[in-house]
Amino acid sequence: MGRPPTGIECTVPILPVRDLVVSLKFYTETLGFQIDWGGEAGSMIASVSCDGRLIMLSQLQPWVAPAWVWIGLEDDALFDDYRSRGVSVLQEPRNEPWAYEMKFLDPDGNVLWMGTEPKRDQPYFQATNPAV
Repeated sequence: MGRPPTGIECTVPILPVRDLVVSLKFYTETLGFQIDWGGEAGSMIASVSCDGRLIMLSQLQPWVAPAWVWIGLEDDALFDDYRSRGVSVLQEPRNEPWAYEMKFLDPDGNVLWMGTEPKRDQPYFQATNPAV
């Protein structure tokens, strides 16, 4: 018996940004994304992508609190690449039961939570403070 159609084509995170021009420069020049559409003079929203995966950036007035986006990776090569490009690190790499992960910040404080499959040959992260 087949699955019933859901009608959902895809989901795309939309990150709030203060200045679309600044954010587009960060996502394209620093992170290596490309602009798919938007971003022209006067635009308040744009779509960027990397390896066919989209993120929309929306300049909001007034600006709202930052958002989080999970970005699944095939390997952890981007961890060192983004660190070498000066991307702000929120959390250094750590092995968790759900992923080997690292967290970066964009210029607006949005969290780019990136990870691969957990590393089976490394112990899982142990928080020294149970509240962490």
